[in-house]
Amino acid sequence: MAFLWLLSCVALFGAAYGCGVPAIKPVLSGYARIVNGEEAVPGSWPWQVSLQDSTGFHFCGGSLVNENWVVTAAHCNVRTSHRVILGEFDHASPSEDIQVMTIAKVFKHPQFSMFTIKNDITLLKLASPAQLTARVSPVCLADSTDSFSGGLRCVTTGWGLTDSSASKTPEKLQQVALPLLTNPECKQYWGNKIADVMICAGADGASSCMGDSGGPLVCQENGAWTLVGIVSWGSNTCSPSSPGVYARVTELRAWADQIIAAN
Repeated sequence: MAFLWLLSCVALFGAAYGCGVPAIKPVLSGYARIVNGEEAVPGSWPWQVSLQDSTGFHFCGGSLVNENWVVTAAHCNVRTSHRVILGEFDHASPSEDIQVMTIAKVFKHPQFSMFTIKNDITLLKLASPAQLTARVSPVCLADSTDSFSGGLRCVTTGWGLTDSSASKTPEKLQQVALPLLTNPECKQYWGNKIADVMICAGADGASSCMGDSGGPLVCQENGAWTLVGIVSWGSNTCSPSSPGVYARVTELRAWADQIIAAN
């Protein structure tokens, strides 16, 4: 039975395709906005999706977790009329080999609260499977039992504002390496707004910003990039000196497993 369960998990989360190992390697300065981030290598974050409305306006990010499912933030208010764009790097380029996917079903966490921003996760079931390629492949999902310690350098990616006062988002995908904070450290900035279902990163000269919402916070675990957080909320001015807050995937994994297994 344990072996069968393991096989079903491989099927669910794309481990058979080598989740979290990009065919095109990311290049990070300082690993070794998005506010104070840098342009990514095209195709190096192959799970990054752009959520767009019918006019092609990018409003949120997301992460491909297998060929049929995308994870994003509940506060993005995704509807089935929206589109999931896979394999995109430059919004302005007409020549990219992107996949424009329709959404069959939207599963918003039933305990999501717009007041507390707790349980900020939505799962999107694609109407047809994504074609996995060098530029489109899934991220690994953090297990409920995983722990990621404060100070660990992780990466967030997105097309969010590079300056909170900017009039439009960047056309090319941005990336930034950020240290994780422990929740007690994060409470020094945000007080009792920080709950167990959240994880914080940043306060280190860079930040996520509007438009990055729903996108990934990934950490390397055993050589594979693992989805640890979902861009959720933070400073209204995207201040690089206060931490961004992300939905904590380890706390939400059991719910995600249930939804994917049942659908």
